[in-house]
Parts: sequence; C-alpha cells; structure tokens
Amino acid sequence: MIRLAAIFCLFVTVLPAHAEIAVPESRAQIGLSFAPVVRETTPAVVNIYARRVVAGQAGPFADDPFFSDLFRNFGRVQPQVQNSLGSGVIVSPDGLVVSNFHVVGQATEIRVVLNDRREFDAEVLLGDEEADLAILRLKDARNLPALTLRDSDTVEVGDLVLAIGNPFGIGQTVSSGIVSGLARSALSIGGGRGYFIQTDAAINPGNSGGALVDMSGRLVGINTAILSRSGGSNGIGFAIPANLVSRFIQQAEAGVTRFQRPWAGVSGQPVDASLAEALGLKTPQGVVLTEIHPDSPFRAAGLRPGDVVVKLGKDPVNTPQEMMFRLSAEGVNRRIAVTYKHPGEARSRTARVDLIAPPETPPRDPVTVQGRSVLAGLSVVTLNPAVAQEYGMPNDAAGVLVTDPGPLAGRVGLRTGDILLQINDLPIGITADVARAARDSGRGWYIEYLRGGRRGVLRFRV
Repeated sequence: MIRLAAIFCLFVTVLPAHAEIAVPESRAQIGLSFAPVVRETTPAVVNIYARRVVAGQAGPFADDPFFSDLFRNFGRVQPQVQNSLGSGVIVSPDGLVVSNFHVVGQATEIRVVLNDRREFDAEVLLGDEEADLAILRLKDARNLPALTLRDSDTVEVGDLVLAIGNPFGIGQTVSSGIVSGLARSALSIGGGRGYFIQTDAAINPGNSGGALVDMSGRLVGINTAILSRSGGSNGIGFAIPANLVSRFIQQAEAGVTRFQRPWAGVSGQPVDASLAEALGLKTPQGVVLTEIHPDSPFRAAGLRPGDVVVKLGKDPVNTPQEMMFRLSAEGVNRRIAVTYKHPGEARSRTARVDLIAPPETPPRDPVTVQGRSVLAGLSVVTLNPAVAQEYGMPNDAAGVLVTDPGPLAGRVGLRTGDILLQINDLPIGITADVARAARDSGRGWYIEYLRGGRRGVLRFRV
C-alpha cells in the first residue's frame, strides 16, 4: 500500500513538471501511507450482529389439501434462528448508521459494536430491499464519530479508495484500490436491480454495509456486493453511491418508514446501435421510452412513447436502472430538467418534469373477507401505481391483488401477489367485487388469476 500511494503522488506531482518517472527522493515521500485516512475513518465503521427467528421448513405435504390432514402431527416444525454478520457506517453523531438491507432488514435483534468496543442495541428506521439500504438508530448513543458524505457524481474512474469493514468476522479490516468503473447497473442485488460504483478494493463476505471512502476520508459509497464464482474477492466489488445514501438519511431523519422514490410511470430500454439506427440517432445513447402510464408526469411534460431520454438534470442516462437511480437520488416533490430526443429530429428537447409519489388512484380499498365464507381470511387491494411500486409490478398492472390468500384459498393454491380476474361467474375489477363473490354459498368454486404474466385457474369443491 505504501508503494502504491507513493507512485500515485509521484505521478501527480512529477509527471506534469518533468514528464518522466522518478523514484522517491526524501524520507517524507517514502513514508507516504494511507494511515492518516484510516485513523480518521475507521472509528465510524461498525460491526453489526443481526439475529432473526424464522418459521421452520414445513413438510412436503403441508399445503396439500388432502395429505395435510394426514400428516398434521408428523415432523413437528420448530422455529429456526438465523444470524448474519455485516458492517455499517455512522453518519451522524447521535447514532444514525447506514448498512445493507440484506444484513439487517428482517432482523429481530441487532447489536452494533464500535471500533472502541462499545456496544449498542439498534433498530431499523428505514429499509428498502430494492435499493439494499437500511438506516439504523443506535439506542442511547451520542457524540459518536461520523463520516461526511461526498457527492458521488464527482467520483471518477481511477480515484483512490479504501474499503473498510469486517470480512469473515475476523475484525475490522482496510483494503485499498481504485474506482474501476461507474454506472454499473447490469446486475441484481437484494430484491431488485441497482446502480453501483465499481472498485477493485478487496471486498469479502462481512464487508456488506461497510464504507468505501476517498483519500479525504469522505464516504463515497456503501459496499454491498462482489462479482465472484468462488465467494471470495476477485477484485470486482460494488458500492451503492453516496448520493442515494444521502436521500435515505434525509427521509429517515424526517420520520419516513418506507422509502419514497419518485414515480416515473414509464418503461424503457437502452438504446443500442441497431435501435439508434432505427430511431435516426447518430450515436447509441439514452433510454427509449416504450410505455408511458396515462398519469405519468413524463406524459404531462410532453414526452411520448418512442422519445429517447438522454439526460436527467446535468447527468446522462443510458439504462433504466441509471434513470431510476437519478430520480431516487433527486427525491419526491421536486422538479427536474429532462433532455430528450424525438425520433427523426436532430436537435434535443428539454422538459421540466415534476417528481411525484406514485398516485393512489384508483383507491386501493383493502378488503379482508370475514365470516364463514370459503374465502375467509383472503386479503386483497385494488391495484394502482402506489401498490404496483410496493410489490414490484409493472406500471400498467391493474385489477385486484392478493396480499394474503388466507387459510383455505392458500391451501388450494392461491398466493400472495396473484391478480384475481374472476371468481365463479363474477369478473373481478375492484376489491368490492371480491367481497361480493365471497358471499356465494355454492359448493363448487372457480377462481381465475394472473401470476407472473400467466393465467391460471383453481377449481375445487367444499
């Protein structure tokens, strides 16, 4: 590490003046190291021990409508305790900590250990599986060391960075490297796709939630994943940019418990060479809009399917994931300039788009079937953009969504996330239709549903 730091400084200071490589000429140059940055930053990086209790794995006949009664008392299911180990970063002196959702998101007990061996209980204030971020609050904490966030849009490929965390549970460890790539969005982390800074600083299991810092000790990103076939570091690690982390911190401090990301109401795809030629573009760039919801703020600003979004604000966008990151980092209740191109036009257009929360229209009107109905316990909501975003469904999803199938409907095969289309002879459009259908007293039942874009049918008698 010392040699790397010395070479870096020599390139910066010697090459512009002499256009030649030189060896260190003084004890000061030989003694250059990352130690000052490490001393400043490591106290704000913590170890996280999370624990959760999950239901034991049920037997193979547990959901079978016939055999489940026969094997009801066979192989008693015991709850299981799962432990996870990760890292976190203190971002405020009063005990606000950032980590990964996959480390703490579903934990029932969280213990945080500081670099000076102090220990605190913690609770999750705000978590989001899609972004794989969680904000914790340390109980009874004050005057803690905290890191300052850097504007991650100013990071460049080649910048020196340090990755700090607790790999394999062996204790706090620091590894050095450079930013080896930006705008990485072609991989899945947690429950969805993201947008990452790539680094060759060694990141290993247990580093999740740790800090990626620059040479000024500022937080560049939160280490979250590696690209590896063996499970160890191969020099390709990914960090969630600090600009998105900053938005999470702001919402957590405001008391928000579910991350609020702007609703675009659009679907799109990257523009490759063949698509650029078909659209009459000189170079492949941007995201072509394939679908726009009738209530989308992009439609209200004048954009139409086939338009190519090339910039959000001052930043270029080339994938739907990058576009979603830019919107999320900007936040709701704001306005952003969108630069786009209309097919066949050489010049670019600019529109001002309002960043809004997903609308609750039509109303979700949650319903849980009560009484002695065959569908008793079935919980449903009417789909709207807000519900679709919560459940990771397409913008144009419509109908009635199952949020809990209930005991009997679950046994015959209905699942959370199914979209109900018809119950017996009654088409289902809103939750009131489900309540009406549940009053049927017949013995034969017919339920038509949509699951993962495919239609299915359940037929049973009671």
